[in-house]
Amino acid sequence: MLPDLDFYLVAVPAVLLVGLSKGGMGEALSLMGVPLLSLAVSPVEAAALLLPILIAMDMVSLWFWRKHGDRKTLFMLLPGAIVGIAVGWATAAHVPRDALRLIIGTITVVFVLRYAYTVWLSRSGAPILPKPHRRGPAALWGSFAGYGSFVAHAGGPPFQIYALPLKLDPREYTGTIVRFFATLNAVKLIPYFALGQLDLSNLATSATLFPLAMLATACGVWIVRRMKAQIFYPFMYTMAFFAGSKLVWDGLSSLF
Repeated sequence: MLPDLDFYLVAVPAVLLVGLSKGGMGEALSLMGVPLLSLAVSPVEAAALLLPILIAMDMVSLWFWRKHGDRKTLFMLLPGAIVGIAVGWATAAHVPRDALRLIIGTITVVFVLRYAYTVWLSRSGAPILPKPHRRGPAALWGSFAGYGSFVAHAGGPPFQIYALPLKLDPREYTGTIVRFFATLNAVKLIPYFALGQLDLSNLATSATLFPLAMLATACGVWIVRRMKAQIFYPFMYTMAFFAGSKLVWDGLSSLF
């Protein structure tokens, strides 16, 4: 049996926000999905309902960004991310998600503030140079992204902490993050089924939201494709700041 109208009153805006995020508009919008759905169902059910929708959005995003993406960034981050998912699966019943949200959120906010300070210093004329790839940070932030994505759908900020300083072309950056989380969401299906968080009823409910999810994702792609680098990167750092702040707020609210 499908949910009632009250469910869709919160599910529709949640899917719209997540879809715009999947199109490339930043993780801050996506992080609103589970909290909004949690107004109608339990947080665990909300996360389970969103996963098939996220995968449908991934398919749309992969099509639109199929010609873009940085393979080296993917190859650097994905091994750690797979390990992070495995650790999340093994410890799902023991690690408080709110503590994880607080940790990831705090690190992300500090990261963005550090970037803002660097930009302020660069007004003297010193350019902000792209950072090179580094295996240690890639393994660390990749594992955080995989773990956060599995336990709280909060893998975006760790990805941004590693990838934004690389200063990729905006389209290459967006294609990379789309491919990264499409891979993670596909991998997450196995442990989600094993933990009993996906069933036919949830899948049927998710399916009713697929058309809206695809439309919202396409709108996000349309907007991002028209952004210049001078607008894209300040926008993405701002969205990372809001995402981190949201995680900090959720973590503190639940813990205290």
